[in-house]
Amino acid sequence: MSERYVGAWEQAGLFNPLNVPSPNYTYYLYSWGQNNFGQLGLGNTTYYSSPKQVGALTNWLSISGGKYWSISTKTDGTLWAWGKNQYGQLGLGNTTNYSSPKQVGALTNWLSVAAGFYYSLAIKTDGTLWSWGYGSFGPLGLGNSTNYSSPKQIGALTNWLKITGGRYHSVAIKTDGTLWAWGYNSVGQLGQGNTTNLSSPVQIGALSNWLNITAGQYFTVASKTDGTLWAWGDNSYGQLAQGNTSNYSSPKQIGALTTWSTVAAAALNTLSIKTDKTLWAWGFNNAGQLGLNNTTSYSSPKQVGALTNWSSVAGFLFSTMATQTNNSLWGWGQNNFGQLGLGNITNYSSPKQVGSSTNWKSIASKQGAVLALGY
Repeated sequence: MSERYVGAWEQAGLFNPLNVPSPNYTYYLYSWGQNNFGQLGLGNTTYYSSPKQVGALTNWLSISGGKYWSISTKTDGTLWAWGKNQYGQLGLGNTTNYSSPKQVGALTNWLSVAAGFYYSLAIKTDGTLWSWGYGSFGPLGLGNSTNYSSPKQIGALTNWLKITGGRYHSVAIKTDGTLWAWGYNSVGQLGQGNTTNLSSPVQIGALSNWLNITAGQYFTVASKTDGTLWAWGDNSYGQLAQGNTSNYSSPKQIGALTTWSTVAAAALNTLSIKTDKTLWAWGFNNAGQLGLNNTTSYSSPKQVGALTNWSSVAGFLFSTMATQTNNSLWGWGQNNFGQLGLGNITNYSSPKQVGSSTNWKSIASKQGAVLALGY
């Protein structure tokens, strides 16, 4: 079966830069790790150190996790959320926690989601952008610092393509390839050349060749259509890969290579896959989350092993999960809540395979819990 989704991606002349799985496939939802607020969606607050299926449904599509909560879309266009809800980040019109998935409204035109620490971003099939949850510092893009417990549209535009959320800042790409940011800007994570907070979207520069974006705690990394990689914001642990620990408030190119493909920011480190399917990592490495068989931090990219079959990667607090081209799942780094899915709570500083299954598609997390789609 061909894995295609005809929508905003084709309209922009791009093929699925959102990395959202195709609705042509059947996807199960799995979760494991920390579950103190029910963020695993299993109807309880029990921690699990190996993958557990969330319900019996097979139509999950886009997944994302905030701090102690989770959000997802289904192939029928519905939106679902669960976990901690103190700022209304679940979008349910209240601040009640839920330990199993709850539908957000009744609409059936939700496409993709992205979670900040305490807030949500979502794009609908019509290309409109929506947000809700924690509003301080302006990460909702609504021109204020108000919390909202139900989705609110950001402006009236219908050309939003990709979204990502950091701790309190948001970044997005439009269908014309332009890059936009808003929210907290304490160390230049908005890429505007300053440290001024913004409560509504502002364009970063004038270029129109941005392709992929990812937000760490207080920094941002993005790739362009020419295969170059760029970073800005907090660089305390070398997570911007500039060979130093200086902060930058505007995009800085990482080296001169034009072979970068997938990129993922964790809290204080970055991971990226090149077009040759090699995996690279840099930044903070206190628990071995770089996968380099040590706990040394690096301010420039280092290759993780010698394999050339990595397909996707996700970084969260001090842990990393990744898939290979054979759809196997791997984890490394901090494992105090069982978030590596290995059936234990032992840290690992190099990749370890999660079980023997080869049916994994994508991974998402923000803290000590993991969501994953399998088929």
